[in-house]
Amino acid sequence: MKRYLCSIIIGMVVILSIGTYYVKVASSASSLPKYTFKTLEGSDKELDPVIINATLQNGSNFYEPLTIESNTTTYASERSYLENLTGRQNQQIETLVKEHRSFMRGKDSISSLYEDDDFLAYASVNSEYTKSGNTEAEFDIGLLEKKDEEETSFQIELPNQERIMSVDVRDVQLVHSKLQVLTMNDVNSNNEKQTKEVHLYTIDVANKKVLSDKTLVSESFTYPNQVDFEMPIDVAPSQPNNMVFISLIKGVNHEDGFEEKLKESKLLSYNYETEKVETVKKGSLSLDMARSGYADGKNLYAVEMKSGKYRIKTFDLSSQTLTSDTELDIAANEAEQYTVAFKNGRVYFLLGNEVDQDVLTNKPAKLLIADIKTGKTLYKGETVINKKNSKSFELIIGDLEIK
Repeated sequence: MKRYLCSIIIGMVVILSIGTYYVKVASSASSLPKYTFKTLEGSDKELDPVIINATLQNGSNFYEPLTIESNTTTYASERSYLENLTGRQNQQIETLVKEHRSFMRGKDSISSLYEDDDFLAYASVNSEYTKSGNTEAEFDIGLLEKKDEEETSFQIELPNQERIMSVDVRDVQLVHSKLQVLTMNDVNSNNEKQTKEVHLYTIDVANKKVLSDKTLVSESFTYPNQVDFEMPIDVAPSQPNNMVFISLIKGVNHEDGFEEKLKESKLLSYNYETEKVETVKKGSLSLDMARSGYADGKNLYAVEMKSGKYRIKTFDLSSQTLTSDTELDIAANEAEQYTVAFKNGRVYFLLGNEVDQDVLTNKPAKLLIADIKTGKTLYKGETVINKKNSKSFELIIGDLEIK
């Protein structure tokens, strides 16, 4: 009886503790300002798919993560214990987890996923250093046939492991029933040189084997020289793409920092269908535009500040030509940082953070939603706060997601 009594008492203490915790959390969150967007132009229905991840800051002693979703503010302290434990996932990942929970278990990298109407595929690389200092790396492969929910999963070693130092998966495609995995690798040159490579692995999922390991680009260098590969931000990372762009950046490290060799840096394209690596013609896409651009597999979008306005340049990836140059109805401000998203023919342009965060400005964040082709404003608004005593708080914009 005493044993059961102890268990009951412990259970009550736990329940009371949890209850007290959530009461305190709710009370704390209710004292924080709530942010919403005031509509200045257009329809507020355009806000429905918008998710803004941000942080509320008060001096150097207070930071509270928050999310503005469907024009409603939710603080991290208002979420469940489980949600805070796992952290907020990418919106596309959350959607895939809801639709294919079993297959998505343990898969949290959107760049490792591919999805079309029939299949959902996954490819990541697990690696570890051995006691001898070498790297052991293997692919973690998964394929889901949506029609009958049939899953295939297996692990298989990467070819040429003795050369591998690190592997970063950057794109996954399913081409002619074969899985194509694009990676950026640091490889062992066995001398003073460093080598960076872009690889394309072709994997036969049905027979669970690597068919080929193709080196698309390879660059070796010695200090103080430096080589880096960069890719535009993928706004549709799990969708089928025919082409990817890769910026090859060469430079030299000085005491004052990194100096790029503009004449040696270049922009490359790889076409999954033709299997060709080509240098993009000069004048079609500048290296800076591609490097800071946003790609969706068909187009590349570049943001330009010109004559006091922001412009969106759209380049067709297959023809490598400029198809539109659209001016947005929002004033350019070099002192403010912008966040951009592209989806469903729309550009979502969020202007918020001051570049100099040492000065508390407390300016409202501005959101513009426009038609990507015409530039027509579909929505324009700015944040408002529900508390009068909120001047000491500053809203720091993190990222912008669209459902």
